[in-house]
Amino acid sequence: MPAGSIPVSDAAGYTVRAVAERLGIPTATLRSWNRRYDIGPPQHQPGKHRLYTEADITMLERMLTLIREGASPAGAAAAVRGPAPTRGERSSLLTAAFALDTRSVSNQLEAHIHAFGVVDTWDLLCRPAYTEIVDRQLGGEGCIDVEHLLSWCIISVLQRTNPPPQHPGPEPVVLACTSGETHSLPMEVLRAALAERGVGARMLGADVPATALTDTLARLDRPAAVLLWSQRESTALSSAVRACLDAGATILVAGSGWEAILLPDAVIRVDNLQDAVDRLT
Repeated sequence: MPAGSIPVSDAAGYTVRAVAERLGIPTATLRSWNRRYDIGPPQHQPGKHRLYTEADITMLERMLTLIREGASPAGAAAAVRGPAPTRGERSSLLTAAFALDTRSVSNQLEAHIHAFGVVDTWDLLCRPAYTEIVDRQLGGEGCIDVEHLLSWCIISVLQRTNPPPQHPGPEPVVLACTSGETHSLPMEVLRAALAERGVGARMLGADVPATALTDTLARLDRPAAVLLWSQRESTALSSAVRACLDAGATILVAGSGWEAILLPDAVIRVDNLQDAVDRLT
């Protein structure tokens, strides 16, 4: 079937009907495989609009090939999924990261996200992995490259497994690092965790000047909720907070940079990823 005939959402996600037409199988079969074998959109993701990614479709194509070669659906699903991940088990992830094995790192991250969701993957797998990498750096081992590779893989997998939803929600959400703050990975994780719940966010990324926040909020047709990330006290800037207050936005701040900063009473301090997701949904 020509690509132009397949309905595609704004998030480059595919409906179950579009995938069924593309693969030439009934929608009921796809739904059954999703439910029984966890092939496709995560089962824990709420909402009616569960969209298949290109990675999901690749797995389904491999599964169909195995079935045509004589495998049972259950056996084919087990083969394409690989071993079921263990919640928070990071030794194999770190082994792959230190080997600079991008494919293995990405596959392990994707399997964990499909099994346990974005929040648990970040809190139980990724953050402990980073802690170990930093400990090894402090011990004199040169592994900044490993840290960067893992960050790239996390962002790549999150964008593939949890693209922006087709309908972003009634209240605009803006995610931004303050001016001078370059550590944007936590915002990427939050964006994906919100998308997993069907909430879209405008991601501005790293090093966002206060003037850019003002411009962004002026483009929106209604007041937004803005989460400002600062990992260092030197980038926890009151100018960013004032820009959001002046625009009538609901303001949340996250990151260790804000810990010693006096903030207006209207500003909400966020303690962790789950707290941010709950407040923004």
